[in-house]
Amino acid sequence: MIPRLPLPPSHAALALLALIFVAPGLAGHDPWKSFDVVAIEIAHQMHLSGDWLVPRVAGQPWLEDPPLYHWLALAFGKAFGWAMQFHNAVRLASALCMLAAFWFLYLAARHAAHAALAAEPAPQDALGAAKARYSARAVGASATLLLAGSVGLIVHAHEAVPDLAALAAACGALLFLSRAVRRPLASGFAFGAALGIAFLSTGLVVPAVLLPVALAVHLACDELRTRRALLFLGPALGLPLLLAAAWLLALQMRAPELASAWWAAATQTRGAFGPTLRYYLVTAGWYAWPAWPLALWAAWTLRAQWRSPRVFVPLAASLLALPAIAWNGQTQDINTTLMLAPLALLGAHGVAQLRRGAANALDWFGVMTFGFLAALVWLGYAAMMTGLPPRIANNFAKTAPGFAAQFEWLPFLAAAALTLAWLWCALFTVPSPMRGALRWAAGVALLWGCFALLWMPWADYQKSYRGVALQLKSRLPANAGCIAGSGFGLPQRAALSYHAGIRTLAPGSDCMYFLVQGQGRHELDAPRGRWEKLADVGRPGDNSERYRLYRKK
Repeated sequence: MIPRLPLPPSHAALALLALIFVAPGLAGHDPWKSFDVVAIEIAHQMHLSGDWLVPRVAGQPWLEDPPLYHWLALAFGKAFGWAMQFHNAVRLASALCMLAAFWFLYLAARHAAHAALAAEPAPQDALGAAKARYSARAVGASATLLLAGSVGLIVHAHEAVPDLAALAAACGALLFLSRAVRRPLASGFAFGAALGIAFLSTGLVVPAVLLPVALAVHLACDELRTRRALLFLGPALGLPLLLAAAWLLALQMRAPELASAWWAAATQTRGAFGPTLRYYLVTAGWYAWPAWPLALWAAWTLRAQWRSPRVFVPLAASLLALPAIAWNGQTQDINTTLMLAPLALLGAHGVAQLRRGAANALDWFGVMTFGFLAALVWLGYAAMMTGLPPRIANNFAKTAPGFAAQFEWLPFLAAAALTLAWLWCALFTVPSPMRGALRWAAGVALLWGCFALLWMPWADYQKSYRGVALQLKSRLPANAGCIAGSGFGLPQRAALSYHAGIRTLAPGSDCMYFLVQGQGRHELDAPRGRWEKLADVGRPGDNSERYRLYRKK
């Protein structure tokens, strides 16, 4: 008889699901645009130059984010660069951040549930105490599952992006805030350190959201509105300011103009607030699914307890996070990552409140959706390997001309084992309100894992800039001197620098060589004057980007 998966899952089962979600796709492919290659290039520049203070892309300062994540990425690159390629080692920093986020959020949700249960009359029998412990564990597991099941993290959780360090820090801050009643001083220092880490990872947004929330919860919630509140709020306010000032002061002493430019960019809105807010409202609709509808349901069903910290903290943080990222962020979906922690924390309390019909709808929608998508991944893999069905195989060949698929036993067996594990989870999980959250998170792990194990060589073949960079480098002499450039975006500059050390100057620079990123079919951006074209290259199947290298005659 096949055993059934109990709920809430054990710590071992939850840890295994987290590892299955995090591990595939970290290694085995080159840097891709746009966020992945930029962070990898920054860490690589730190590795080459020894300058840890100023992040640089292709030799030029880049201060969109402070450097903490890149320090962590560089540490992994140095520690494991002997065993794997540098960019693969760098992405291990993202794995650490995601695992830390899962663990901190689990503890934050479980502790909030414990605190809520402690406020109720104590159970008079062993069965009542066991149910209380089960409830707290279920809430903690639900929070972790909702974070792992967030649609927006399917790809971004496996890239080298500073937002993952900020996500882990936000989850840690929520955990330490939940412990402010029992251990205010120690929790205040830990909370402040978490906000300092968040600032040094992505800037002001996380502290600007969670510091007001920490102050507000001490004013709104009776159990926190005591004289001991200052023991928490003192270090909670002071430590992030100290950590932020340390980096800014070091940057000011090193490069005053860069410090001024960073502060000006970090403290002013980018673009019109209204359209940006609408963009993030729409983006959060899919990026934070299914956490946000469950968070709304929790806020409604627990509205009578809105002054309880378990409701007040994640609800206030969710409401503040949206305008904060809209005010300070560009219209990039990855900025929505900072909303996931409070939404998952609040949504975890909504899982147990779901009515049977809604719980079953979420459950079977996830099973059917991810089962269908995983079947498509396997069908595509079979087409790449065998050429059947011909129509699907031809579509793969058109998008990646010249790619020759090779069968490898290890990825195939790993994907097969992952699929069988998901089938067991889908068919043999005991009925429970949190079954939908579990099977949704398992479906996300299945879809990404099968893609990373089966399709990654095909995807990397067309997304990697390695071939372009090396072809261009082969046409340049060792003493080429400066290279003027035109039409390059930040990811392309980062990729050419990382793979081949090619760095371009402004178009008006007096250089012997000129490199242009232009349209695929029409050479509209060719330099005027007497220039000889040395190369015209692009990624396989990419008709929108061509890289043309010219030399003065």
